[in-house]
Amino acid sequence: MAVQTTISKEAFDFLRQLEKNNNKEWFEANKKTFKKHETAVKGFYEAVKDKLNHHDEIEKMKMFRIYRDVRFSKDKTPYKTHFGGSFSRLGSHLRGGYYLHLKPGGSFLATGFWDPNKEDLFRIRKELEMDASEFRKVIGQKSLKSIWGELKGDTVKTAPKGFDKNHPDIDLIKYQQFIFTRDLTDAEVLSDSFLDEVDKSYRAIRPYFNLMSDILTTNLNGESIL
Repeated sequence: MAVQTTISKEAFDFLRQLEKNNNKEWFEANKKTFKKHETAVKGFYEAVKDKLNHHDEIEKMKMFRIYRDVRFSKDKTPYKTHFGGSFSRLGSHLRGGYYLHLKPGGSFLATGFWDPNKEDLFRIRKELEMDASEFRKVIGQKSLKSIWGELKGDTVKTAPKGFDKNHPDIDLIKYQQFIFTRDLTDAEVLSDSFLDEVDKSYRAIRPYFNLMSDILTTNLNGESIL
């Protein structure tokens, strides 16, 4: 697939129209136009993947389908009104990933660990329980915070089972997800420099990923578990 270095205004115009006409009849009548935009946007995701592979190792890029799963949702509109795609880092050695969400008035970048398995989550929490100083130092770096802001993610209310609710680093131990997000304006998304801006943002998170890779591939003694 040919790479695409920009997101077109027409693609956003289509998503706006879809939001106003979120029904099967309209979508089927405009499916040819949708497929054109989907192909172009997928080409952009491929370009992001190529950029990432210059400074990281991406195992898989996945662009999500436009069709919504409405089986367990009160919202029965059949189509998403955004494009979304993820980039998974190489297997057991690196972990984590990147996400790009494209929606008029609601685009954002995300990165980190949004659904760690219970073993990984326990390992991260034990690291933070033992010594969170390096973690705090990395996520507090100006080069990271200026782009990504503060650590985000769901948390438990008091303390995870087996952890002291009065631990000095309980604010970090309580996290169930360890993610960062960056909101994007439409002007940023539609600019000619957007691809480079996405890559710059993803480069800035690398110290965090390096630390988390070290944590998740070692035991508490720092010995490799791979």
